[in-house]
Amino acid sequence: MISERYGPQTPEEAYVWIWLPGATEPVVAGRIARDSGRLIFNYGQSFLDRSDAIPIYEPELPLQSGALLPATGLSMAGCLRDAAPDAWGRRVILNRMFGHRGKDADTAVLDELTYLLESGSDRIGALDFQRSPSTYIPRAAQTATLDELLSSADKVQNGVPLTPDLDQALFHGTSLGGARPKAMVQDGDTKLIAKFSASTDTYNVVKAEYVAMRLAAKAGLSVAPVSLKRVAGKDVLLVERFDRIRKDNQWIRKAMISALTLFGIDELMARYASYEDLAEIIRLRFTAPKAALHELYGRLVFNILCGNTDDHARNHAAFWDGKRLTLTPAYDICPQNRSGTVASQAMLIVGDNRTSTLATCLEAAPNFHLSGKAAQAIIAQQIDVIWTGWNDICQEADLTEVERNLFEQRLFLNEFIFEGAPEGLAHVLPNS
Repeated sequence: MISERYGPQTPEEAYVWIWLPGATEPVVAGRIARDSGRLIFNYGQSFLDRSDAIPIYEPELPLQSGALLPATGLSMAGCLRDAAPDAWGRRVILNRMFGHRGKDADTAVLDELTYLLESGSDRIGALDFQRSPSTYIPRAAQTATLDELLSSADKVQNGVPLTPDLDQALFHGTSLGGARPKAMVQDGDTKLIAKFSASTDTYNVVKAEYVAMRLAAKAGLSVAPVSLKRVAGKDVLLVERFDRIRKDNQWIRKAMISALTLFGIDELMARYASYEDLAEIIRLRFTAPKAALHELYGRLVFNILCGNTDDHARNHAAFWDGKRLTLTPAYDICPQNRSGTVASQAMLIVGDNRTSTLATCLEAAPNFHLSGKAAQAIIAQQIDVIWTGWNDICQEADLTEVERNLFEQRLFLNEFIFEGAPEGLAHVLPNS
């Protein structure tokens, strides 16, 4: 029962701890507290007095004293929400707190403060949340094998309460974003995110993401390194974390801000997020804006080529150093199966158009400081990489004939994406 854990009331406040740039230990930055359904943030005076203090994110939480209210329409600052668990992490927490009843529990049964304080401390980015303003106690998971983590994830999906050992094994995953089952693991000096198949999968999502991520890297995009493992008869995707740097047997944490926060919106308003607006933010606030624009355009093109329509604003992010933003490597490039031919991207591409076609990409090219000729060259190069690298990557992934046929016919280079595109782009397709 939740009352047995917290008493008659849920938490009313939490303290925000931050790893400053280059630091291996956190310091307390401030406090968030409930106020009529919203979470209000205040910086601590000791933090404001530091010579190396940086804003958690500006302009949302500028480095100043006094109460900082969420923007209109938001219940909490987006840069703090970025560090909170999403659907999968919330399911794990519900399992921990409610046992078998957690499978069908509404995630709204717990509030944001509870999710922040109940999730693991090794969360994405450079923040953590504590009940104390003076003593930092990390909520860490015990070491576990991939087999144990996979078993834990299966139990959560099936609504089976975890044993104490399995509960701790999966604990780190509670602070991760996304809806799919996952966990954090460490391999020597590398931290990884392990992604598992879901009980509701209708195709091999793990292998599809591996193939897409590997091909994106071959196409010259900045992408998180991935590997594929076979564990207990199931496929597991391992994604190398890029928000952690090893230093003297400790870890530097790199601050990250989601595109959703850059837009100043939340999930309820995510349908208004657009590549066009993200490109404008990059032009104004990013380091090396021209290179970042071309990289983002390449990612947009590749998402359409591989059938990744789940390119929502939480699947784009930037590093934050206190002054400027820098595009992170790409992640969560996961082809989505489609019931028909027509498809739309999660984010608008140009104007009100989100249609998953190369013609839409070409229309958007000027927003990325690209001529039509340059944009076509990027598209043609990526198509060529997909086909020339296809056999090798399929062998790496050990695709079955059924998986390969599905990926070829429905996910990658779906015929619909070429509608309205210049004929010249088709010349790199086989048998065209």
